[in-house]
Amino acid sequence: QLQLVESGGGLVQPGGSLRLSCAASGATLGNYAIAWLRQAPGKGREGVSCISSSGETTYYADSVKGRFTISRDNAKTTVYLQMNNLKPEDTASYYCAATMMAVGCILRPSAYENWGQGTQVTVSS
Repeated sequence: QLQLVESGGGLVQPGGSLRLSCAASGATLGNYAIAWLRQAPGKGREGVSCISSSGETTYYADSVKGRFTISRDNAKTTVYLQMNNLKPEDTASYYCAATMMAVGCILRPSAYENWGQGTQVTVSS
């Protein structure tokens, strides 16, 4: 059973940076496509970024393109989300999620069946 644990959230000023980590255990991470998703208060979950099992394919929501970078280290069983130039509208709970997908990845939250517990990101001055 794959288990995911997020870390790295916190309070940051607008324009600042954070790096989120998603540590996996219980299964071979290299078999899974991984996504970062977020949920702001009063809103539904939205896909932020995803990365294929090989790391060759990545997708980003339009709202974070050019600011966020997803990467993975299968040897260390960890997926990262580097977030730069953070904005107040990035404030949300951030989750990593996994699904077995041979090729590519997808930003749709309903495609993922394994979820972490989330980490809070607050962007405020």
